[in-house]
Amino acid sequence: MPNIKSAKKRVLVSKKKTLENKMKVSAIKTSYKKFLSAVTAKDVALATDLFNNTLSLVDVATKKGIYHKNTAARKQSSMQKALNSIK
Repeated sequence: MPNIKSAKKRVLVSKKKTLENKMKVSAIKTSYKKFLSAVTAKDVALATDLFNNTLSLVDVATKKGIYHKNTAARKQSSMQKALNSIK
């Protein structure tokens, strides 16, 4: 446990940021699972809507530094392939 005031503050800030990042990653995973279930059900309209939503979430997470750019590109590519397979 840190003794210096600024180090204590950094620990608190770090915990808060970690929690926020976990929440964002969890939201992306949930959205991705919903997208995959729509693809499995071959519901093109719902899948397209969820695709756009999930794509936006991944882009924001990449911009904020939560995801590496290659990870985001891989996720987006796999989603696009899945969507194209039902069209």
